[in-house]
Amino acid sequence: MMRYPQVPSGCQLFAHKSIGSTSEEAKQLAEEGAADRTVIWAGEQTSGRGRHGRKWASPPGNLYHSIIFRPDCRVAEASQLGFVVGVAMASAIRALSEIPAVLKWPNDLLVDGKKIAGILLDSSDDGAGGVDWVIAGIGVNVDNHPEMLLDATNLRACGAAFSIEDLIEAFLPKLFELLDEWRQDGFATIRYQWNELALAFGSTITVKLPDRTVSGAFEGIDASGNLIVRHDGSLMYVAAGDVFPVSNSATGVS
Repeated sequence: MMRYPQVPSGCQLFAHKSIGSTSEEAKQLAEEGAADRTVIWAGEQTSGRGRHGRKWASPPGNLYHSIIFRPDCRVAEASQLGFVVGVAMASAIRALSEIPAVLKWPNDLLVDGKKIAGILLDSSDDGAGGVDWVIAGIGVNVDNHPEMLLDATNLRACGAAFSIEDLIEAFLPKLFELLDEWRQDGFATIRYQWNELALAFGSTITVKLPDRTVSGAFEGIDASGNLIVRHDGSLMYVAAGDVFPVSNSATGVS
């Protein structure tokens, strides 16, 4: 049975036992004028989705929620919110447990190299170079994960003793703290925190690009959020692609 979590001041949480997609519901509410920091949470999704339109399995027992932001930023800066969300979720998991959740560019969380969470951003511009709204959809494998996916796991299997509601109560305050920091100070401090919680620098990764696949050493993200890979002795800056870790350890930089 779902318990209604305590949420920070200024946050409105809508809870559903079951819904098609929290992000689709959030989009509709955003178009209708829903306020910044509106959260849609569901016990299950019947039409969840991931990157590139892939279906996201959403059975009961996991965390599915989407958050509406009205960030008052340029379109080019909107993607930075994905890193804000990632840092907040990894920090929340670590605060509640000893599970070493790490961040994988651009929008996944891993434990021991296996995926436990994904983040999906949607946005709408205001027609003048700015953003009207951004929606961050976050799915976290808490009690279960698709058994056919060998590169996935769940927090319970990793030793988590906390509930979904506990995770929401740890995540949202950290998220809004980082959001205020981002709005005031820009991306630099978020970038630093993301790099600290990411795969270890020097980890071998494979990056699938639109036209080829390359392997190299992970070197964090740059000031724009691009992936940095050391390949054949030179640094590559990747704006779009899929990353597959070959080796990693618990943290990025110290």
